[in-house]
Amino acid sequence: MMLRIALFLLALATPLRAEIAIQEVTSPGGIKAWLVEDHNIPFMALELRFRGGTSLDQPGKRGAVNLMAATLEEGAGEMDAQGFATARDGLAAKIGFGAGADEISVSLQALTENRAAAVDLLRQALTAPRFDADAVDRVKGQVLAGLRAEEQDPGAIAGKIARARGYGDHPYGSSGDGTIDSVTALTRDDVLAAWQGAIARDRLYVAAAGDISAAELGALLDELLAGLPATGWPMPPKAVLNEQGGVTVQPFPGPQSVVLFGHSGIGFDDPDFFAATLLNDILGGGRFSARLMQEVREKRGLTYGIGTGLASRDLSAEWTGQFQASNEKVAEAIDVVRAEWARMAKDGVTEEELATAKTYMTGAYPLRFDGNGAIANILVGMQMLGLPSDYPKTRNDKVNAVTMQDIRRVAARLMKPENLSFVVVGEPVGVEATE
Repeated sequence: MMLRIALFLLALATPLRAEIAIQEVTSPGGIKAWLVEDHNIPFMALELRFRGGTSLDQPGKRGAVNLMAATLEEGAGEMDAQGFATARDGLAAKIGFGAGADEISVSLQALTENRAAAVDLLRQALTAPRFDADAVDRVKGQVLAGLRAEEQDPGAIAGKIARARGYGDHPYGSSGDGTIDSVTALTRDDVLAAWQGAIARDRLYVAAAGDISAAELGALLDELLAGLPATGWPMPPKAVLNEQGGVTVQPFPGPQSVVLFGHSGIGFDDPDFFAATLLNDILGGGRFSARLMQEVREKRGLTYGIGTGLASRDLSAEWTGQFQASNEKVAEAIDVVRAEWARMAKDGVTEEELATAKTYMTGAYPLRFDGNGAIANILVGMQMLGLPSDYPKTRNDKVNAVTMQDIRRVAARLMKPENLSFVVVGEPVGVEATE
């Protein structure tokens, strides 16, 4: 326990850095990585990403990639699940695996004195996972328990409906966790196939931060990753979002309704992305001064909170939002959202709103680099987005370069109130379903 506390404190000890020096590293074996070297504390964070994620699930095997990622730490090499956990804890190392729609994430944080042993432990998990039958069944049971709980969660129900409505049979049209039926049917062979198909070098991105040199990182990566297969399953096709606006209502007992809304968005590689990000911040970002918070909550008291966000994913882009409201207030809240969407599409924003949003976005950005783990995470994300290594130095300039003319043009281009789709789960009063 004391070792874990020490590791946590070391992670917090890294000072905030508005500018970071990123080295581009290539291992002797040809594996590319980004590194921020910092020898102030004896601690390193390593982040790996494998593009594809749960969208790689094969037909009839929904949930297999998620189940595989969740079972990677349940034993490796000669160690069963308990042995692996004991070895990890004895090194005061933090090892994590996750699966999203577009990537599988792998994280390692370790003290320098234990780095070699922690890397070897991770190597075994990635290249020689056991997938023991009892471990697969145990993790499957945990996933199924979560899926059963979601059947009684109005937010989860709304998400399920919105995904299916938006993307149909595409992997984005369903949860990467799978369904109760699909997960129940998964076998150890399915998990093994998912590992072989999703964990491969042809979709790998790597970043590290902390007490390690470029030469040391290169040698580490060859040791860690040389045993992975060169290629995996092919990537899924682009997703086409259903752009027909409307209202879907799913009855669910209770005093409140959950509402999800949105339409298509904008890709990160689009030249107008920063203008769109500023628009979103002004419309429904996390600040109380956002228009929807003011109009829906402060002026009318229709909800406790409302927010919007741009989701720029590998295979699609959306502009989405959500709120909860008392059943008798849902109809008015939907009308206000539509009206504000239309008003911004037509009139844009004020000079004061744009200046405030720029100040917030540029001031908050350096705070993201608040430790080796956060830095490594940002660096690997930058690579997946195709950004240059000097992006942290130029990002705020891109935000400040957005003009009022840009805002008006992008608002007119992107904001289509007639395309807004609303999914309501609850017993809303006066809300007419169109689907």
